[in-house]
Amino acid sequence: MRKTTATPADMARHVGGIPAQPGRGESVSLVEAALPPSHPGSGAEADPEQVIAGAGPVGRSGERPTVRLRDAGPDEQPRYAPEWLELREPADAAARSMELLDPLRIRLANLPGRSGLAIHDLGCGTGSMGRWLAPRLDGAQHWILHDRDPYLLHFAAVASPRAAADGSRVTVETRRGDVARLTPDALLGASLVTASALLDVLTREEVETLAAACAGAGCPALLTLSVAGRVELSDPDPLDDEIAAAFNDHQRRGGLLGPDAVAVAGEAFADQGATVKVHPSAWQLGPENVGLTAQWLRGWVGAAVEERPELAERAEAYLAARLAACAAGELRATVHHSDLLALARPTGGAG
Repeated sequence: MRKTTATPADMARHVGGIPAQPGRGESVSLVEAALPPSHPGSGAEADPEQVIAGAGPVGRSGERPTVRLRDAGPDEQPRYAPEWLELREPADAAARSMELLDPLRIRLANLPGRSGLAIHDLGCGTGSMGRWLAPRLDGAQHWILHDRDPYLLHFAAVASPRAAADGSRVTVETRRGDVARLTPDALLGASLVTASALLDVLTREEVETLAAACAGAGCPALLTLSVAGRVELSDPDPLDDEIAAAFNDHQRRGGLLGPDAVAVAGEAFADQGATVKVHPSAWQLGPENVGLTAQWLRGWVGAAVEERPELAERAEAYLAARLAACAAGELRATVHHSDLLALARPTGGAG
């Protein structure tokens, strides 16, 4: 995915260890987890209880193909900093829609010919979607984690849940590459396609390709935490709306969908015959989220100013005041997102 400047990812700073995965008592250092156990400086030998056989970084010579939506240049950097993914994970987990899980569970239980679930996680990052979803689904699960960053893939594999809601085994494999040109063949055997904070950084064509691939494979898609373009802050300021509008325009640069993503995706999946359900999944940020709120504010205002440089002088004072209120525990923010569940018609080839 293309890198933009002045986004929350760029503004993020290291804030400590990744939270422990469900069922484990210890936390995993971000740096240690991101390094393969054999990497100099990892500080530890491989732990057979921690590392899943076959998971982790995949060398270029033998790497497996990934689903691909666009080609990336060799010098292009990942869009999301791991520190930002770490910082936002608790808020993401709290925001995701529980209301969409029951219809998803019903569909998964009725997929034909299943001895277990095969779940593709597109743009998995550090694996937060798997940590949230796998323990909420019954039955054996095999997660196929897709990301371009081998160190993020290694961490996602190491920190993945080991058990489903009913105690069934959860296994993972990793596939390195940018999210790319999807075909039904790429999703052959998939029970579910999932992603978090992905739709808004895709183009209309890419979303339509994703919808067609899911329909061709006969598998549902759970796509969470797409930006909705609306922000509500306590103690409203006249500049709030200008910043929000400029940020939204920034998100649409280069043909990306930004806050239009869920509407476009809903139409694309419906055109493929899927039943589409959308539910809000807003971050609710308060005094307990000071670190996340501060980083989000810097990225939100920074992107707005990059889009409209004429805002710079007023935005500087605005940001300083908002950050001061945040540090004092006086700022509350609702950052609106949406979750989308698309229930494609099952096909004989998906079983």
